[in-house]
Amino acid sequence: MTLKNVDEILDYAIEREQEAHDFYVDLARRMDREEMKEVFLQFSQEELGHKRKLEAVKAGRTLEPSAAKVTNLKIAEYVVDVEPGEELDYQKALIVAMKKEKAAFKLYSDLSAATESAELATLFTALAQEEARHKLRFEREYDDVYLAEN
Repeated sequence: MTLKNVDEILDYAIEREQEAHDFYVDLARRMDREEMKEVFLQFSQEELGHKRKLEAVKAGRTLEPSAAKVTNLKIAEYVVDVEPGEELDYQKALIVAMKKEKAAFKLYSDLSAATESAELATLFTALAQEEARHKLRFEREYDDVYLAEN
C-alpha cells in the first residue's frame, strides 16, 4: 500500500482506530469476566480518543509530544497467533488483543519513521507509545492469569 500524502496517511490511521474500537467492543461482548469486559470497553474508548487526535491533527490542530517509553514484557512475541473466531476464550482474547496492539505499535512507529513532517512524527510516536501501553496491560494480565500458574 502506498499512501501519497498526509491526508491519506491520517485517513488510513483514522480508519485503523475505528476498526480497533469496533474490535474491542466485539471482544467485550464475548467476555464472561466482567472485569475484562470493562477493560475491553475502556480500550475501545481509548481507540476513539486516538481517532479524535488524528482527526484534530487533520483539521490543523497541534498536539503535545509523547511521554517516556513504555516497558515491553515481550509476551506477545512468544504466544501462538489466534484468530478472533467464535470460540474465543479469555486466554485467546488476551492473545488477540496483545497481537493487535503490537501491530498498532508497529504501524505508528513505521508511520513516524516514514513521515517528513516533524509534527506528524511526534503524533505517531505518541500513538505508538499509547498502543505499547495497551499491549503492556494485556501482557500483564496474561502473565498474572496464565504464566503465574506455570
